[in-house]
Amino acid sequence: MKRCVFLLVGVAMLIGTSGCALLKDKSMARGTPQGLYQQGSELYQKKKYDKAITIFQRLKDEYPLEDIAVLAEIGIADSHYSDKSYPEAYLAYDEFVNRHPTDENVPYALYQMGMCRYKMTDTIDRDQTETWKAKADFERLISRYPKSQFAVMGEKMLTEVKRMLAENEFYVGQFYFRQKKYRAALKRFELIARDFPNVGLDYKVKYFITETRRMITEEQRNNAERTEKIEQVPNL
Repeated sequence: MKRCVFLLVGVAMLIGTSGCALLKDKSMARGTPQGLYQQGSELYQKKKYDKAITIFQRLKDEYPLEDIAVLAEIGIADSHYSDKSYPEAYLAYDEFVNRHPTDENVPYALYQMGMCRYKMTDTIDRDQTETWKAKADFERLISRYPKSQFAVMGEKMLTEVKRMLAENEFYVGQFYFRQKKYRAALKRFELIARDFPNVGLDYKVKYFITETRRMITEEQRNNAERTEKIEQVPNL
């Protein structure tokens, strides 16, 4: 049976409609699975994320066999995410994927895992561990669910994280170039050209590869000339 999924505002997707009308019934008992889910959803919409998590967790604990308890797990993860508690959100989405590998909401959870990593990335002059992890998460989504609408969204985010990684490599490459460590710089520029094409850096990377190779050639020529001069000095 299809379920109406609890998703972040902005993603706004409904997977089926069965049972959704029940969630809008204001007269339902607040202690029922549907009532608890409604309470959690209302608290989420009011941005009372801690309280929403408490209600969703109660639903999950008291009615573990109900279909809607699965959506409560998404609700917990979404609440953490909207509260900018990205490590906690990531773990919650990951737990959902592991517990329900065939659930129709897995593509969404995988996308959100990538977004959690993306939100934890740092500036281009800092460590890019989270950026690499975000890249892996989006690639996992695209590989497993290529026809999902979340894969389309994941493609856009994958391009963005690749751009960030390329910018980091370019930043390091420029540092080496300014330090006249041309071989180290060239490795960085060539890596960008090879691994991160079409992310907006192609033109300047091509320029710096050409310029760096020219500097290496000039450096080699100067070294050769100095060596030749030394060899020509007569022994006294």
